[in-house]
Amino acid sequence: MNQAIQNPPSVGPEASASATEITAAESDPLRQELAEQKDLNLRLAVDFESFKRRSRQEVESRAASQKESFIRELLPSLDNLERALASGVSPGSPQFHQGVEMTLQQLRLLLRQHGIETEESVGQPFDPHRHEAVSQRHDPAQANHAVLEVFQRGYRRGEKVFRPAKVVVNDLKHTKQVHHAR
Repeated sequence: MNQAIQNPPSVGPEASASATEITAAESDPLRQELAEQKDLNLRLAVDFESFKRRSRQEVESRAASQKESFIRELLPSLDNLERALASGVSPGSPQFHQGVEMTLQQLRLLLRQHGIETEESVGQPFDPHRHEAVSQRHDPAQANHAVLEVFQRGYRRGEKVFRPAKVVVNDLKHTKQVHHAR
């Protein structure tokens, strides 16, 4: 027994090759599992970046929608201020008139800062994409289908209509014909 401990069995080239085969055989599944984990990590990283991008887009879209909704709710107040100014100045309150005018100017400036511009429509040809006809009138001094009057101002954001103007349109084709009884 002492001799067996002192002289271990010799390890020849065959035993060394066998150990290498076992190590290689054991490492192939490990390498495959490592590659799969790397692939999974890359996919998770890409999915997370996509999630962050989508989340950011949703937040921006929601904020833009809320801003647009607020501006739409604000426009009737602007309309009322314009009507107050159109009613004229009463002799006892020129400062009040001036205050309403300044408030209206500030609100228009605020809208411009958010990309909302007013549409000037009087004298322009009627455009069903930019105008909403609420009435027709006959005025031979103006072109056919020209906007004669604006009841409610229109607004746009860039070239996109934000709110169409409510207008009176000139109609030269349908003149009032007077029939004389004979």
